[in-house]
Amino acid sequence: MTLTVPCLFGLESLVADEMRRLDLKNVRAENGRVHCEGTLADIARLNINLRCGARVLMELGSFPARDFEALFQGVYALPWEDYIPRDGEFPVKGYSLNSQLHSVPACQSIVKKASAKRLGEKYGVETLPESGSRYQIQFSIIKDVATLYLDTSGEGLYKRGYRAKNMGAPLRETLAAALVTLSRYRGKDPFCDPFCGSGTIPIEAALIAKNRAPGLDRSFAAQKWKNMDSKLWLEAGDEAMDKEFHGHYDIWGGDIDPAAVELARHNAELAGVEDCIHFEVADAGKFHRDSEYGQLVTNPPYGERLLEKKEAEDLYRMFGAALRDLPPKWRVLVLSSHTEFERCFGRPADKKRKLYNGMTLSCTEDDRRSCRNGAARRRRVSGAQAFCRRQNLGPGGLCLTGQVRSGAPQNQRFCGEHDQVRRLYVRKMTGEFYTKSNHAGKNDNL
Repeated sequence: MTLTVPCLFGLESLVADEMRRLDLKNVRAENGRVHCEGTLADIARLNINLRCGARVLMELGSFPARDFEALFQGVYALPWEDYIPRDGEFPVKGYSLNSQLHSVPACQSIVKKASAKRLGEKYGVETLPESGSRYQIQFSIIKDVATLYLDTSGEGLYKRGYRAKNMGAPLRETLAAALVTLSRYRGKDPFCDPFCGSGTIPIEAALIAKNRAPGLDRSFAAQKWKNMDSKLWLEAGDEAMDKEFHGHYDIWGGDIDPAAVELARHNAELAGVEDCIHFEVADAGKFHRDSEYGQLVTNPPYGERLLEKKEAEDLYRMFGAALRDLPPKWRVLVLSSHTEFERCFGRPADKKRKLYNGMTLSCTEDDRRSCRNGAARRRRVSGAQAFCRRQNLGPGGLCLTGQVRSGAPQNQRFCGEHDQVRRLYVRKMTGEFYTKSNHAGKNDNL
């Protein structure tokens, strides 16, 4: 079977390397996702071990879909009964990009109706209860080719289970793990984060140093599936724990806010790495280290959600002045959306890397009209409803065997005037990262 791991743009190579280290076959990366060939056992191994991937999807089929009829028939032809039991709950979500079927709600409705019709016929019922385990259906329509998946993860893989509370503007765990990986930290040298906040970056560094699988302390949707033996998850967990390292590590996290430091200590305890990290209240403008080698990875305030822009720039100047006394062999990586970070910091970056904090979708003129008055969207949805009425799928386009339960799709595209996706430029300057704002559409289906 084909397994697909979506990820933030710019992290494809990191995710592919992770999958190769797990001995997955035929690993291939493309924009925003990585594919491989695997088994049911590999589903458990990927969910438990991946650090930078967003979730693990099981691909069911792919086919051309230039109109509603082709989409309906393609979905209907898939063997849904092999995966979803009679009482299984199967909400639908997805996205469309550069395709004639560009209305996500309409496509969502068609996929739901086609799969429900197939399951209803196979199980000999008119109404499916959907009272059992959750089998999340995802679809992607890219250049008029539809691909259907089942989501095995449930909640995104960035939810490790150790961060019940956050400070303002928290960094997603998968992106934090990616930054630590890019710094080439392996647990031997000192590791510092002077803007630790709730402690995400130091905690991810500790997990990498100990080689502890990030998914050991959480559950996944596929654990409740009837076609997946619970032994597969136990074996994957035992395998991951056998690979853990046990040693002493020099990991430090500091923040000027005492409440943030206390929360970081609490999160480290939940992650089981409290003995690896030293947190303290400290001013980043007075940061100093005497050791010859080390890694500094941090995510300072951008002047957007935290602090005002001028306050952030003053902070960058003080931080840059403090780092001038840092030994030359230290590797420094800073993530920032501030376009003038280098000027404020006091020196240019030696290297930069582009990252994205979401999937970007093109915004058509029709989408802009839809954003302004909603008329175009209503016309597209009504077209789907007319198709459903012709197929006798229920009045008003509603399926006789159950409606779409996921509500308004999270991945609905919006015009640039309503949303922004930042392009994260990772600068290694001995390394910084900054981001440029770019008006674009957004997809939260990761």
